[in-house]
Amino acid sequence: MRVQRSPLLWRPVLLAAVVLAGLGACAALAEETKRQVAIQLALERPLEASMAPVVLATSHGLFGGEGVAVTTTIAKGSADAIARVASGESELAVADINELIRYRDNTANPPVKAVFVLFNRAPYAIIARKSRGIHALADLEGKTLGVTEGDLSIRLWAALARQNDIKTSAVKLSRIGAAVREPILSAGQVDAVSGFSYLSAVNLRDRGVPAADLAVLRFADYGCEAYGQAIIVSPAFAAAQPAAVKGFLRALVGGLHLAIKDPPVAAAEVVSRMDDGSRELELSRLETVLADNVLTPEVRRNGIGGIDPARLERAIDQIAEDYQFHTRPKATDIFDDSFLPPVDSRLID
Repeated sequence: MRVQRSPLLWRPVLLAAVVLAGLGACAALAEETKRQVAIQLALERPLEASMAPVVLATSHGLFGGEGVAVTTTIAKGSADAIARVASGESELAVADINELIRYRDNTANPPVKAVFVLFNRAPYAIIARKSRGIHALADLEGKTLGVTEGDLSIRLWAALARQNDIKTSAVKLSRIGAAVREPILSAGQVDAVSGFSYLSAVNLRDRGVPAADLAVLRFADYGCEAYGQAIIVSPAFAAAQPAAVKGFLRALVGGLHLAIKDPPVAAAEVVSRMDDGSRELELSRLETVLADNVLTPEVRRNGIGGIDPARLERAIDQIAEDYQFHTRPKATDIFDDSFLPPVDSRLID
């Protein structure tokens, strides 16, 4: 004879099974989190669209998929970002590779190296008003150039001027505060300012200065060989966790491919993490970065992230025109390509 069991008798058993399954899942998640390598990434400036690859690698789970748990912190410029990595406070950082070159001039400093170049061309530029008679670099003679404290681009001005037969004595440098760089130019108090093309030029358009009145004189268009923002790594962390560094870079490449594929979506994701961001402004910024600094002919030939050693040597020589090296570093002192993902994954479709 078959006995019918009440469903009520099964409920405690089912509940216990569900609880045990949940506990098992939580334990598995905890174990997975424990296995992930923690990485603190120092950004050289507050979040904006140029960091879309980092944001997308995070939001799409690419870092987690590579076994790294990435948190970000904001440094006070490239020098501070490098110092944080050198001290071990941060494992990785985004910093200007030219600032790293100057840092490595001191042999007492830890041997911090770049392992990935985000900006194949440095974003250095002079942003001028055409209405003030400036259309090309030579037009700066007899004009006033606003320069902020700590501006990285002006450090290559001597090399740029020499290459283009410009008398530096004929260009008046006016020291201004970073907070008023764009307002002063838009008000006509100076004829031009030095800065980053994807920051100052885009900000000026946002302030109402017509794009047709802006002359963006990119250093790269006038013979500047410099690379730009790069991922740098703590020597101790690179030695202890080489697989984590490689995994971070694979995820970053994935994030960069996503940003290239759909800039509007990428900009929107960045803005969602900003306190007071404009989707239109950040999209313009991202498109500028991709066009001017990332998707260069060199990158299209050789892939994202690497360097041409001969070009980096020439860039170091250009820095030496305005910086007295105690011991000139070599390209191999600055960049380590051993952590890069395979070339086929870094090529642009």
